[in-house]
Amino acid sequence: MIISSQLELHRMATGKQPRVVTACTMLKRMLFRYQGNVSAALVLGGVDCNGPTLYTVYPHGSTDSLPYVTMGSGSLAAMAIFEAEFKSAMTLEEAKQLVHNAIMAGINNDLGSGGSVDLMVINKDGHTPLRNYARPNQRKSRRDYTFPRGTANVISKSFKPVASLVTVETTITPSGMDVS
Repeated sequence: MIISSQLELHRMATGKQPRVVTACTMLKRMLFRYQGNVSAALVLGGVDCNGPTLYTVYPHGSTDSLPYVTMGSGSLAAMAIFEAEFKSAMTLEEAKQLVHNAIMAGINNDLGSGGSVDLMVINKDGHTPLRNYARPNQRKSRRDYTFPRGTANVISKSFKPVASLVTVETTITPSGMDVS
């Protein structure tokens, strides 16, 4: 939200749309200031007067700009897919399939990578979020798990009322008040 506000102020001051590299610079300066304690690993993408751009912004503020980028716990498996299958001139459907395959590699090779594939198509006209593009690990059934009585063995039973463990005082006197 801070960076969004700063970009809007920059747009109003210059009278021009900010470039993607401007957002990247603002993000990396803020993250560098906190020396990684914010723990934000980001993929930043957009289209400006220079065309489409992708950046990775690491938690300590360093950045990369490449034709394809990955971040997160499944990023090594995803990068392997990008390195093997990336072509510079792909159709939109080919690009979506490539990103889907890369995310699936990350999900399948790392337990911390989640269970659904979300995509974002960014072009000069705007962006289109594709939430739940694929849900490979969706639960097969949503049934309620109920277990019959006696499934768990009870080792001992004891009941002690809370009133026997505490003392309750009912006299309340506000401080600074004379009660005579």
